Amino acid sequence: MDSPTSDAAHPRGRPPRILILGGGFGGLAAATEIRRSLPPSEAEITVVDRRDWFMAGFAKLWIIRGARTFENSTGSLHALGRNGISFVRAEIDGIDLAARRVATSKGQLRYDFLIIAMGARLAPQRVPGLAEHGLNLYDHEHLAAIRDRLCRMRAGRVAVAITGMPYKCPPAPFEACLLICSLLRELGTGDAVGVHVYSPAPLTLPAAGPAVSRKVLEIIRSEGIEFHPSCRVARVLPGRMEFDGASAEFDLLLAIPPHASPQVVCDAGLAEDGGFIRVGRDCRTSHENVYAVGDVTTMPAGDALAVPKAGVFAEGQGLTVARSILASIKSRRERPLFDGRGSCFLESGRNTASLIEVDMFSGGGPATRLTEATAAHLDEKEAFERDRLRLWLGRAPEPG
Repeated sequence: MDSPTSDAAHPRGRPPRILILGGGFGGLAAATEIRRSLPPSEAEITVVDRRDWFMAGFAKLWIIRGARTFENSTGSLHALGRNGISFVRAEIDGIDLAARRVATSKGQLRYDFLIIAMGARLAPQRVPGLAEHGLNLYDHEHLAAIRDRLCRMRAGRVAVAITGMPYKCPPAPFEACLLICSLLRELGTGDAVGVHVYSPAPLTLPAAGPAVSRKVLEIIRSEGIEFHPSCRVARVLPGRMEFDGASAEFDLLLAIPPHASPQVVCDAGLAEDGGFIRVGRDCRTSHENVYAVGDVTTMPAGDALAVPKAGVFAEGQGLTVARSILASIKSRRERPLFDGRGSCFLESGRNTASLIEVDMFSGGGPATRLTEATAAHLDEKEAFERDRLRLWLGRAPEPG
């Protein structure tokens, strides 16, 4: 492959090669931050992803709700070229840490700095019957089917089931329930279709703590949504989920499947099978000049807690790594640390949103709070998406 990171293209004295595996929040934030500080003559940046588009995860819920289409919610990763960042659409087949190269379906890519930002792999096959009898709430290919099924329902029971932990975007299942209720009200079937959410955890949001979890529970209950805690799905049969010693029926199952690291990450010895890459606040792995950010990682944050898997935290980690790499290139002795701060939105389905504000590394342990639901916060949510699409890919989402 005649790639921008091949040895032949760079004789002695070439600029450092920065290879980023994954075009999500963490990868795009890192690539953009490095490029803003260094021109192509001083750093070569390549992003590799099997998809050629980026979409904020919460836009999937807007597509289900009918406020967006898939096409109007994405930005092309090919647009990275306008900023002097190379993009390769390819499958990542292997990571050779000793040789400092990555095998892809388009050929070998070498690196001086590697950022692993591949996200978490959805693994519905880990729950028997889940793929056959449920739709995947996090899979963009299932969104049209989910909306169609909801629009055709006249009565029955919608089950939103969290089938493994940790999972990305912790508030998303509850936000999905609220937006589904909004859609059902609009369709006139809200009184006839019940919405239930099942979780293996005893609280709605364990990482946010009991106080915020209680407030989230109050919000969903106010819309008639039933929360079923400590329900670990063992298997799924037609119209029925089975737990340990119990079961629940459904007419439509929308699942958050178990998450795992991509297999190539496990094969490289960066994570145990099914686990994630363990990193500290500097996002460094145990290998020189190899970093990991976002959903592919686990970053401890106190007793039995870790930084949540969410785009805002992946972005912050990507910026931390970018600054670390810039310090290395410029021979500075800085060691930037991720601050652990971020906010996740919880949309109400009534043209308002709340903010779940998080500080994972505050002095006394993780600190969280839930703001009041306001129209201004919903505007902030839309601006959050718009600003990143413009900064990273030079476009804004379109309505409808």
